[in-house]
Amino acid sequence: MRAKDLRSVPMAPSLQPAEDDPIVVAEQRARIDAIIAAHSKKQGSTMLILNEIQAQIGHVSKPMQNYIADKLHIPLKDVYGIVTFYSFFTMKPRGKHRVAFCLGTACYVSGAEMLIEKTQQILGVKLGDTTPDRKFTIEACRCIGACSQAPAVMVDDNVHGRNTPDKMVAVLRKYEKV
Repeated sequence: MRAKDLRSVPMAPSLQPAEDDPIVVAEQRARIDAIIAAHSKKQGSTMLILNEIQAQIGHVSKPMQNYIADKLHIPLKDVYGIVTFYSFFTMKPRGKHRVAFCLGTACYVSGAEMLIEKTQQILGVKLGDTTPDRKFTIEACRCIGACSQAPAVMVDDNVHGRNTPDKMVAVLRKYEKV
């Protein structure tokens, strides 16, 4: 099957954009198109384009990846491979505040799982999800370099150490007002 013939193949449901996906919203698609136009002629521009889209839009959804691959005339697997390999990329919109639970050895054995459970209970979302009001996204990370403060949690760029489930309530309240 030639490349032109592939356009007639229906897209998988996961590649179908939702009504609020940036490639459907005209203003955001224009931003994506401008980023692609500014960098597409450069050798090895895929990473640069994805990074800039992530910075401006906030995520790179599967439909956006499909759109980018089509515009760059590269296989979708190349775009998807970059987005899934590097942890700073996300396929879902993040909340205003990113709550990252350290799962390094010191934090894990000091009770990181209990902190995650308490936070999920408080915010009503699971690890990897964003609250409906887009205020918080809760995620896990491998290590934040605060082993002496275990279990440690990073909210945005701030490290909160020696946490307990009860202390998590106070930490989240601090950011709820911001």
